[in-house]
Amino acid sequence: MTVHADASRQRIEELLSTSEEQILRRWSTIAKAPIDELRELYQALRTALAQEANDLTDVRGLLAELSRSRARQGHTPSDTARAVYGLKEALYEAVEADGGAEALRGFIWFSRLIDDLGLYTIETYSTAREKVIMDQAEQLLELSTPVVKLWEGIVAVPLVGTLDSARTQVVMEKLLQILVDTGSEHAVIDITGVPAVDTQVAQHLLKTVVAARLMGAECVISGISPQIAYTIVTLGIEFGDIVTKATLADALAYALRRSGIEVNEGRTTRIAVRAEES
Repeated sequence: MTVHADASRQRIEELLSTSEEQILRRWSTIAKAPIDELRELYQALRTALAQEANDLTDVRGLLAELSRSRARQGHTPSDTARAVYGLKEALYEAVEADGGAEALRGFIWFSRLIDDLGLYTIETYSTAREKVIMDQAEQLLELSTPVVKLWEGIVAVPLVGTLDSARTQVVMEKLLQILVDTGSEHAVIDITGVPAVDTQVAQHLLKTVVAARLMGAECVISGISPQIAYTIVTLGIEFGDIVTKATLADALAYALRRSGIEVNEGRTTRIAVRAEES
């Protein structure tokens, strides 16, 4: 049994060597991939099979890179696995031309080996795809939590959508960083775009305000709609001494006055701002 196994594997190794270009061309057609992209993997597999221990570490490394590359290009895991499985079909043509019993027995062993490698590519692909999705989610999170400078010494964080723990962390980090970068002493957290405020959201807001206070900045929360106000009262949530305003304009006017700037409302909707003389 062992003698047959050794002989059959040896015959497969010989076919992989003597029919290399033929197998590579056929594999390239089946996998729909350039020969140069497959050649390194093919030769790594040949090297591994030539070793007594059949160490496939290098082969797995190349397959992992192939899976990651295809994940970034938008290929499905089935596409990647089929590209690997295509080597079986390409080799079978050489085995069929050989027609020997040893080659046929060796092909069964080789097929099982390729099946395992194909499954490995699917696992690696899934991991790589999850990484891509996580990176994209982080980028979207960054874009969805901008911190803008409204006035000299006044910054604002307009929030849109659900406020969860991960997003609160991003808001807090960005707000604290811009407070340091600009030396601002006033921050407006606008929740006009937050659909609902529950106990958890309120706690996230309070944490952000406390963090800003530790940096020496005073926070104002704006965008408190009648529905949100009713919910806050119903839940018994207390903002303590945190200033809240109905609109972003009200919050900005408050922050300007706290900064020593007087805001006068004229006959039109325009706001005239003049600095108080000391």
